[in-house]
Amino acid sequence: MTTPILQRPIRLGTRRSALALAQSGHVATALEKISGRKVELVPIVSEGDTNRASLSEIGGLGIFATRLREALLAGECDILVHSLKDLPTDVPAGLLIAATPVREDARDVVITRDGTPLHQLAAGAKVGTGSPRRIAQVHRHAPRAEVVDIRGNVDSRLARVESGELDAVILAAAGLSRLGSETTLAREYLGLAEWPTAPGQGSLAVETTMDASAELLAALAQLDDADTRLAITAERGILEGLDAGCQAPMAAHAVVTGDSIHVRTAVYAPEGERQIGLDVTESLSRGYIRLNGSGNGADTADGADPNHAAREIGLSIARRLLAQGAAELVSREQL
Repeated sequence: MTTPILQRPIRLGTRRSALALAQSGHVATALEKISGRKVELVPIVSEGDTNRASLSEIGGLGIFATRLREALLAGECDILVHSLKDLPTDVPAGLLIAATPVREDARDVVITRDGTPLHQLAAGAKVGTGSPRRIAQVHRHAPRAEVVDIRGNVDSRLARVESGELDAVILAAAGLSRLGSETTLAREYLGLAEWPTAPGQGSLAVETTMDASAELLAALAQLDDADTRLAITAERGILEGLDAGCQAPMAAHAVVTGDSIHVRTAVYAPEGERQIGLDVTESLSRGYIRLNGSGNGADTADGADPNHAAREIGLSIARRLLAQGAAELVSREQL
């Protein structure tokens, strides 16, 4: 006798890294409470886990997501949990982002042994990061430092500071929080106004298939945070409008307050020698009317869709960046 579908565990596909398992575990616990069903983690190996080359060499576009999405479409799991900053803006046919839980701290954090601020590091100090965006920002904020292109999990990066191999590493604050890292190394949290981070940083995306059961979709909908979805939709609209991959040297961070959204964005030359940025506040309810039934997010009573508005705002900001010369700062391979 087969087990009824509603009684089967929900299979959650995740990368095998400690951080991926930790953040998937948080989602699994919340989903179990909402759905009343057990959630099983299904570890999946992605290209990003096996290819140890620099992200700037192999490119970040989909490197962590492609294999997971193949597994979801093949029925090997029921849902996926992604770090949203690693997710391409194009959603494959048959899939949808069903939930964006409440965003955690979107800031970057500098880890050092003695608490020396990034901009005060001595000449030749070695700062580790594999992100082209962070590399450009380090060159701008700490021009005397030497950037070391690194890969590896959080613990291995922290160990390289503890050993003295590196003087600092730059990590996502949300990752440290989700891992519950208790390192005694010093932390310097970088303000988003001066140091905006990657589109979607600090956010998770829960992805499933378009034909998922109504019960599963309803449960996932309860994990969704409206303001988080609006903010990341605008940020990813900029990424989409620039036609930029996840590893392009650009940043975007949005904050929703009432029916307004404030967006800080920047595009950097690879060595940080130039920057084009915008700092804008736009209304989510004025002049953006959804004309058809497509897209994510529920319509408001008057027919306006704030998620559609957020994406259009992002696309508009991207056009303004391009008009100011953003395409000249990075090669087409990066954009």
